[in-house]
Amino acid sequence: MDFVMKQAFGGATKDMGKMLGGEEEKDPDAAKKEEERQEALRQQEEERKAKHARMEAEREKVRQSIRDKYGLKKKEEKEAEEKAALEQACEGSLTRPKKAIPRGCGDDDDDDDDDSILDTVLKFLPGPLRDMFKK
Repeated sequence: MDFVMKQAFGGATKDMGKMLGGEEEKDPDAAKKEEERQEALRQQEEERKAKHARMEAEREKVRQSIRDKYGLKKKEEKEAEEKAALEQACEGSLTRPKKAIPRGCGDDDDDDDDDSILDTVLKFLPGPLRDMFKK
């Protein structure tokens, strides 16, 4: 029967035997070869990463020379400055404690409120009109 299978499949009985559930031939050096292959892959990956790191460093040098030439700033620097400016602008408006109420802007028990308002209005009037109201 083995002979009939060989003729039918043209000598591909080893592969057919594996497909039909036969035992695979075990390579005694298979583990060693797999380990070497994994090591070669790791080494290639490290070389690739090192190459990309060098290329990125060169690109950053070129970018920095352009920034220096045209007076540009890095995105991070620009964001940091904007954040600092925003904090500085907001520093007094929302977080600082209220100051004392200025004189004349509160609940004063003054009886001469009418006089002070009239004096304020008179300051802004031209000379002849001011004289008319003072009389």
